[in-house]
Amino acid sequence: MVSLETPVCEFEQPAIDFSLPGVDGKTWTLSECAGENGLLIMFICNHCPYVKAILDRIVRDVTELKAMGLNTVAIMSNDPTEYEEDSFENMKSKSDEFNFPFPYLLDETQAVAKAYGAVCTPDFFGYNSELKLQYRGRLDESRKEAAGVEVRRDLFEAMKRVAQTGRGPEDQIPSMGCSIKWL
Repeated sequence: MVSLETPVCEFEQPAIDFSLPGVDGKTWTLSECAGENGLLIMFICNHCPYVKAILDRIVRDVTELKAMGLNTVAIMSNDPTEYEEDSFENMKSKSDEFNFPFPYLLDETQAVAKAYGAVCTPDFFGYNSELKLQYRGRLDESRKEAAGVEVRRDLFEAMKRVAQTGRGPEDQIPSMGCSIKWL
């Protein structure tokens, strides 16, 4: 399992449109996912220990951000033939288990992950209300195990700022995770 870090945030990079099937049976587009004050796009998967360690924190943080007019969408771009845990059926189960308050979408061709330049799971892309990139960093200090409860909520604080001001913080710490499993 290869661990990678995300690149530095390319401020003002526009979000790229997509049309992907969700575990809820609906096909979702960028505009349908966007919130009044922005959108958090997360590339995640089921099998990655980095994602598993923070799923409860992701659900907590995005629930609080939704109240600020900032929506979230999760995209799974791994090749599920390499990791059965990442199959569409298992995506549905994971969404139900954690009661995801966001669409969980399958990027079967990996075209969306490639268009965004996603490199790992988790990989967070935070956009303002104009769908211009403002954050590409970590959730918090967690790695393959969750950090202590007292750690700074990097992603939450950054996206709260984006929701309030339209701008992300200049200083961002990259997210770290498992490499995307390319076809």
